[in-house]
Formats: sequence, structure tokens, C-alpha cells
Amino acid sequence: MSVTDEPFTILQLIGAPGGPSRLAESVLLIIDAQREYVDGKLALPGITESLAAGGRLLARARALGVPVVHVLHRGAGPIFNPQTPAYQPAEPLLPQSGEAVVEKTQANAFAGTGLQEVLAATGRKNLIVIGYMTHNCISSTVRAATERGFRSTVVAAASGTRALPDGRGGVLSAELLHAASLIGLSDTQAVIVQAAEDIPD
Repeated sequence: MSVTDEPFTILQLIGAPGGPSRLAESVLLIIDAQREYVDGKLALPGITESLAAGGRLLARARALGVPVVHVLHRGAGPIFNPQTPAYQPAEPLLPQSGEAVVEKTQANAFAGTGLQEVLAATGRKNLIVIGYMTHNCISSTVRAATERGFRSTVVAAASGTRALPDGRGGVLSAELLHAASLIGLSDTQAVIVQAAEDIPD
């Protein structure tokens, strides 16, 4: 394939497997599915639909006995404050008894946490990743996971982000930033699927 052909990812170039990991062979990693993104200062567009998509995937994971790991961001200021409802997990992605909960303070969920050990204890190297925000904590964590030998599949419909200033006096929409962040990950870091139903059992 040459530069004159259709665009391609580096993962395609090196012949990496292109399909999503099977749910039954993976860990479901839920990043920052918290009320801050529902009714807090960082409320995201489309959050109700996104959480519902994640909930369908979580229900399937539980039915298959798949390990589920919930990551919660603990803030020290006006957002994700553990003294407020904004810190709490958002329905329907609430942790159940026996599911690991990892608290983080950085975008990268491996930084300063026990996530590496929690994942290692499952004996699995495939991650199905959902959560928020795509351009920040999802991207940082997936990149760190790749460095640690994990293979990530990110579900677009069960993740999301918000609009940001574009640095030129305008705004980059949440939809475009979400898509661009996932496309960036698809080059070298992760398999991207659009719907929760695109993850095979």
C-alpha cells in the first residue's frame, strides 16, 4: 500500500488483528462513568444514550461472567468532588459486589493506582473500554494499556466527550472531537467499534 492509495492505519500496515476482542475473553473496563458527566459541571451531550449503550454491554458481560473493572475519578476541586453527588457512579453503570473499583486522580487510570495489578489478577490481556472523556481519560488510559501489553477495543457509542475551544476563536464540536480521538487511537492503539452490539460474545 502506498501513500497514493486509500488511508490506512499503522495497525493495518503491520498486519495486526483488525476485529474487536470477544467479550467472553476480555475485561470490561469502565472509565469515569460518573454523575459529573450527567448532571454536573461537565454534563456531556448524548450522555443518556451513551450510558444506556454501556449498560447493555455491562449486562452482557455480567451474564458471561466477564471481569468488570470500574474506574472512578477523584477530584480535589470543583469537579469530581467526592463530597458531592458528581463523584458517584452513574446509572446504569453502577458497580456490583465483587466488581473491582479503582480510584484515580490522573487522566491515565494506571498512574498511581492499582489498576495494573487488578487487571493482571484476571489473567486476561484484552480490554473492552467504555466511558469518558474520549479525548482525555479514555485516550490516556488506552495508550498506557498498550504500553503494558494489553489489547484495547473501544466502543464509540458507549463513550463520549464534550465540545472544546478550537484555538482559533471557534469551537470543535463534541461529535467531531469524539470521532477524531477514536480515529487517532485506531492508528496504533486500539480497535474501534461503533456499537455495543459490535462486540461479539
